[in-house]
Amino acid sequence: MSKYDVIVLGSGPGGYVTAIRASQLGLKTAIVEKESLGGVCLNWGCIPTKALLKSAQVFEYLKHAEDYGLKVEGADKDFDAVIKRSRGVAEGMSKGVQFLMKKNKIDVIDGFGKLKPGKKIDVDGTEYSAEHIIIATGAKSRELPSLKQDGKKVIGYREAMSLPEQPKKMIVVGSGAIGVEFASFYNSMGTEVTIVEFLPNVVPLEDEEVSKQFERSIKKQGIKVMTNSSVESVDTSGDGVVATVKTQKGEEKLEADIVLSAVGIKTNIEGIGLEDVGIITDRDKIIVNDFYQTNMPGYYAIGDVVPGPALAHVASAEGIICVEKIAGMHVEKLDYGNIPGCTYATPEIASVGMTEKQAKEAGYELKVGKFPFSASGKASAAGNKEGFIKVIYDAKYGEWLGCHMIGAGVTDMIAEAVLGRKLETTGHEVLKAVHPHPTMSEAVMEATADAYDEVIHL
Repeated sequence: MSKYDVIVLGSGPGGYVTAIRASQLGLKTAIVEKESLGGVCLNWGCIPTKALLKSAQVFEYLKHAEDYGLKVEGADKDFDAVIKRSRGVAEGMSKGVQFLMKKNKIDVIDGFGKLKPGKKIDVDGTEYSAEHIIIATGAKSRELPSLKQDGKKVIGYREAMSLPEQPKKMIVVGSGAIGVEFASFYNSMGTEVTIVEFLPNVVPLEDEEVSKQFERSIKKQGIKVMTNSSVESVDTSGDGVVATVKTQKGEEKLEADIVLSAVGIKTNIEGIGLEDVGIITDRDKIIVNDFYQTNMPGYYAIGDVVPGPALAHVASAEGIICVEKIAGMHVEKLDYGNIPGCTYATPEIASVGMTEKQAKEAGYELKVGKFPFSASGKASAAGNKEGFIKVIYDAKYGEWLGCHMIGAGVTDMIAEAVLGRKLETTGHEVLKAVHPHPTMSEAVMEATADAYDEVIHL
C-alpha cells in the first residue's frame, strides 16, 4: 500500500492548491480526482463562465460600435463557436494544473476516493494511506423538490455551459452570482430571459443600493425580473417547458425552452465514507475547527464542504492554512469577515465587509460615501458610466467597515478594499493615498472623500 504524508481528496481550487502547498513544505503528497483536474471551478464553473461572458461582452461592443464612432456591418454570433471557445479555455487551464502536479512531484490518483478508518482512502479498489487526509470534494448544483433537473429542459450550471443549441426563451431560477451571470450571457446572445427570485431583491446578499441598481440595469438590457416569486412546478411534457410561478399577485404560467436552476449548491459528501470514519456533519457541511481538522484525528476538510462562503478563493486560502498548520508553521485563522465576493454579470458587482444595513445593526455610527461612475472621466471615455462605488466607515475610528461596487471592471478593483481592511487602513488614509487619474479605481478615493464631506467631483 502506498503511503503519503498528505492525500487530498478532490482537485478543485481548494484541493490542487492545498496539494501544491503541501509539496512545497516537503510533504509527500497525492491527490485523488474522479473526473478532471481543476474540479468544477476550472472545468465547469469560474473559468469557462468567464470565457462565455467575455464573448458576450465583445458581442455587445460590436452591436454598439457606432457609440464609439466605428462602423461594423453584419456582426453576428456563432453560438457553437462561443461554447467551443469556452471549453477550450477550460481544457487549457486543466492542462495547466496537470503541469503543476508534475512540477511539484504530486502523485495524481484517478478514480473515486472513499475514506476508510485508520487514515486510509480506497480509490476504486486500491488502498492508499496518509498521516493527513484532506477532504476537498466541493459541491454540485442543488435541486429543489419542485424543480427536478433532467439535464435537458430543467438544467443546472453545468449543462448551461454547453447547450447544443441556443434557447429562444430561458427562465433562470435564483439570482445569486451563478443565476445572474448566465442570465447576462444568454440575454447578450439574444435569448429572452426571465429571472425568478424568491427574495425581495435580486443578488440578495449585496448591499441594497447595489441590488436596486443591478435590477435597473438588467431590466434596461431586456431581462425580465420577478422578485418575491417562486417556481412551484414545471411541466416538461410539451416541446418546451411551462413553469407555474407563485407571485404576490397570484400564480402565473411562464413558457420557455429551458429552465436553469441556480438556487444554490449541495455538497459532495455523500458516498465518500464519512460515516465509516465517524466524521461529524451538520446541515450538509463537515464540522471543522479553525484549522480545518474534523472530529477524527488525521482527517481534515476545506472548501465548499465546510461552513463558510462557497468560493474558490476561500477554498484555496483554507487549504493553505490547513497544510501550513500540519507542517507546524505559525498560522492565523482565516478572517471570514474580509472575504471579497464577485459577480461577473453586466454590470459587474464586487463587495467586501458589511453592508450599510449590517453596519447599522451592529451599532456603528457611520460615514457613508458614494461616487457614481457617471462622474468618472475614465468611465465616460470608456462608454461605461453605469454604477458606483460605495464605502462605509466607522465614524469614531475611521475603520473601513465595507466597500460595495457595481460597474465595469469592479471585480478587478475590490482587492484595494480587501488589502486596506487587512492592514486596518482608516478612511483618512484612503482619502490621502493619491490615486491615478483617469482611472475607474480613483472612484474609491472619491467615494471616501464623499464620506468625509471633501468630495471634489460631485
